Amino acid sequence: MAEPTLNVRGCEIYEGWLDGDAQAALVQDLRDVVAQAPLFTPRTPRGKPMSVRMTSAGKYGWYSDRRGYRYEGAHPKGGPWPTIPPAVLDIWRALVSPARMPDCCLINYYTSDARMGLHQDRDEADFAWPVLSVSLGDDALFRIGSDTKGGATSSVWLNSGDVVVMGGAARLCYHGIDRIRPGTSALFQGTGRINLTCRVVD
Repeated sequence: MAEPTLNVRGCEIYEGWLDGDAQAALVQDLRDVVAQAPLFTPRTPRGKPMSVRMTSAGKYGWYSDRRGYRYEGAHPKGGPWPTIPPAVLDIWRALVSPARMPDCCLINYYTSDARMGLHQDRDEADFAWPVLSVSLGDDALFRIGSDTKGGATSSVWLNSGDVVVMGGAARLCYHGIDRIRPGTSALFQGTGRINLTCRVVD
């Protein structure tokens, strides 16, 4: 198993895990996913639109509206989610496990002014499996806390090609994206960031 280059509050960060060619190929895979399951803007249970747009691949897609946060077996416009790209599963096999594949690959698209508040990933049935996160595009300031709300946090810039694994004691850590640094990547035309989050749901 590869060793992380950074460990921040138990979150293992593999800097530059994907080289430029691998990043470009993965972006093309994601374009194919979005062609089948278009990006949409989720709303919080209070009805407020989130600043990120999202879609998913896999058995389930993550969803949020006035009914709450949850996984759904179909895209909001109907039809199953596309399959998770093989390149994403290769990252999971290398850094998490070849024994069990993720059920969901959530795809978040951040514009230059998008944010993600501190939150826990806890809509899954089994917290023994880590959460894997892949960054593509512009740099993002990733903030990490503990498994309880409030208290001290640490921040680290994530660059295009970086991969984060949140497992063990860090599986339920509060985490979020404070801001995007536009124009720091030439991976795709214009500015923005794509984040993939893979999870075992069942």
